[in-house]
Amino acid sequence: MTEPQQQWTETIESSHSLFDLKLTEVWRYKDLVYMFVKRDFVSEFKQTILGPIWFFINPIFTTLVYVVVFGNIAGLSTDGAPKVLFYLAGVTLWNYFSNCLTRTSGVFRDNASIFGKVYFPRLVMPLTIVISNLMKFGVQFALFISFLIYYMIKGEVQPNIWILATPFIIILMAAFALGTGMIFSALTTKYRDLQMLLGFGISLFMYATPVIYPFSSLSGIWRTIAMYNPLTGIFECFKYGWLGVGDFSVTILLISTVIIFIILAIGTLIFNKVEKGFMDTV
Repeated sequence: MTEPQQQWTETIESSHSLFDLKLTEVWRYKDLVYMFVKRDFVSEFKQTILGPIWFFINPIFTTLVYVVVFGNIAGLSTDGAPKVLFYLAGVTLWNYFSNCLTRTSGVFRDNASIFGKVYFPRLVMPLTIVISNLMKFGVQFALFISFLIYYMIKGEVQPNIWILATPFIIILMAAFALGTGMIFSALTTKYRDLQMLLGFGISLFMYATPVIYPFSSLSGIWRTIAMYNPLTGIFECFKYGWLGVGDFSVTILLISTVIIFIILAIGTLIFNKVEKGFMDTV
């Protein structure tokens, strides 16, 4: 005789969708975001002699190396812009993107001890990284502006109306780093080798992005490939607006915007799926 199938009277399951960022809940934890941002800022320069001055040293020395190697030795074009200003613009943007991506990709691994002890929206950690790096970007951007003013006085550069798009392209960079980082953070919970691959891949990706060369110098298949690089429209818009040079078009920026938000949606989907059970695999 077959026993009657047991019927559950109550089922406990997750009520949020995979695309739900739970921003309302994140807002309730805004004090925690502030605390983590402050922690990142303090811990990074604790027991250092120069402290926040490293914010300036890094882009200055990197720019000087690029000027010597790519500007003077390799003779790469800067579209007529001063070499120091051209490379400093690229370095400033690239530092923000690469730092956000690198740190976001290790969110689950680096914070497993915290996630396993107390509950808070997991999205708090990636947002903390984006915001704390935004502070560093602000300092380096101020350095860029100081050089820009010098060259404007000399009459060598002339910014235009597209400088108003700067907040938008910063949001795009943050969204791209956030989306890509969340994808890698989810994958590295099982496949640690991807973290090594990412570090190598970011270095190569810089050369596929118009950081040390202008988009106008590309032609044929390389130009087509670069056009679908989500960072191409961002870098070209920034250089066109602030330096008045470059091969910028609204179409390229639109392509970048569409691709970035697709990646952000995919990253959100994967991040929300993995966060439910990542403690079993970390």
